[in-house]
Amino acid sequence: MKVLVVSDSHGLTSELEQLRERHGEEVELFIHCGDSELSADHPALINYAVVRGNCDGDGRHSAELLQEAGNRKILITHGHRYSVKSGMMKLSYKARESGADIVCFGHTHYLGAEMVYDTLFINPGSIRLPRGRRERTYVILEILENEYKLKVYDYDKGEIITLEQTFSSNGD
Repeated sequence: MKVLVVSDSHGLTSELEQLRERHGEEVELFIHCGDSELSADHPALINYAVVRGNCDGDGRHSAELLQEAGNRKILITHGHRYSVKSGMMKLSYKARESGADIVCFGHTHYLGAEMVYDTLFINPGSIRLPRGRRERTYVILEILENEYKLKVYDYDKGEIITLEQTFSSNGD
């Protein structure tokens, strides 16, 4: 199963629509980790699982979501409620509490992915205002039986890196 993860688009619309067009054939789940600054019923967000960020005014967006993706649970949050700019401790507690295998979040605008014990944390960066790099990034995660494949894309230039993480199905 493939999952596209994007965050912090801050008002962009055609870019979100373009991501659906580019990857709609291969991706089964589209995730937006907040700060879209769009209404919940905006056409650019069709088919995205969307959470509310600190810059989102529409209260119809959920604060967080727990999505099933294949045999994995994905926790989707913006991250500001867990102080992710100061560290990952609060978010890692929430992941463990919710039984999440994968956590997708934004808020910092910094691209990053990390396995912490048996949980994969993904921040896709920002397609509007990236920090720490020039590329406007998003991620496509492929969930396999005992492996994650993570491809990082520059919105303007395409794939820039592929990472693979193998793990034991029993959490070892």
